[in-house]
Amino acid sequence: MDNIGNDYASHFAQTRSRPQNYITDGDPATRFVEYPKLHELVRRKDALVAQRATPAMTLRTDLRQFPLASLGPRFFDVIVIDPPWKEYYDRARGVAKGTEVGEDPDAPPPSTPAGEPYWTWEDMAKLAIPDVAASPSFVFLWVGDGEGLDQGRKLLLQWGYRRCEDIVWVKTNKFTKRAATRPPGSVLERTKEHCLMGIKGTARRSTDAHFIHCNVDTDVIVAEEFEPGSTRKPDELFDIIEHFCLGRRRLYLFGEDHNVRPGWVTAGLGLTTSTYDAEQYHSLFCGPSSHLLGQDREIDSLRPKSPVGRDSQGGGGRGGAGNGRITIIIFPRRFLGTPRPRYMALIGRTTIPTFPIHRHPTPFHRLAVVTLT
Repeated sequence: MDNIGNDYASHFAQTRSRPQNYITDGDPATRFVEYPKLHELVRRKDALVAQRATPAMTLRTDLRQFPLASLGPRFFDVIVIDPPWKEYYDRARGVAKGTEVGEDPDAPPPSTPAGEPYWTWEDMAKLAIPDVAASPSFVFLWVGDGEGLDQGRKLLLQWGYRRCEDIVWVKTNKFTKRAATRPPGSVLERTKEHCLMGIKGTARRSTDAHFIHCNVDTDVIVAEEFEPGSTRKPDELFDIIEHFCLGRRRLYLFGEDHNVRPGWVTAGLGLTTSTYDAEQYHSLFCGPSSHLLGQDREIDSLRPKSPVGRDSQGGGGRGGAGNGRITIIIFPRRFLGTPRPRYMALIGRTTIPTFPIHRHPTPFHRLAVVTLT
């Protein structure tokens, strides 16, 4: 009998068809069909987002020169940044030359497929993101698949954000079957890209449901890679953001025409038109809490809730410290040896864990301290 190997790896070596091509339920439109509750939640969220979306606006501009603060000082709830990294330029140049990525003295001038000169990490550090970011707010920074994981974290810190998630785009090649990129020094073929998510300020999942809804989507996007040389990213990132953050003031930097979307202001040199009107846009957010998507009773009943115990003990998740009252529960000695379900029912706290602190000869032997948020 032949040795049994990894069928997907063998299939990839012979056909260039990547293993991730066979992941099921990758299409967001049909992903939750077999899960009626989640399917209805996503349907209702998408309908509410579409109903409350502001008109799509574009701003064709060179972000090296444009004063971001003119869009609104400390204004935006969500900022997506898709810079034209040199990594993308090198990838596109390699495709154009029909060779693996590498230095070529006959290469064209250093610009991305969108026609904009690529940006270095030093260039990006000068981008005045703090001038337009509200608090709390979120930033989503595409960092490629190389050095960007380390450099991107440093960049977020310089802008006043702390990294809270890493969204991964796993690229399929169901239709093209073309090989993945292999930069100099890489020992593996690159079939994914990363988008770092940062948070500024504090947003607690247990107390700020008016601003964030957690646990609706995952941190993995499985989607087809675009045509050779393209820097385009999957539209599913928009869905993840709109399901998660209920802030309506959304900004996309380094956007192109395919990024234009209701509910967003898109800026960059890759656009062909400019429709942004500052006065008109800001007039859409004049009322109290008008920058929020708004609450929906059905959505709130359907959405996954974060475990209270984790939020309270973990300081409100990654968003910050919990701010609840302290409840002290003392167990009489007579409960010693009583089965856990029994004494938990006796004190009426069926979901609160307990832990021993100390023992002493008093009538009480166990103490539990619980934070309620």
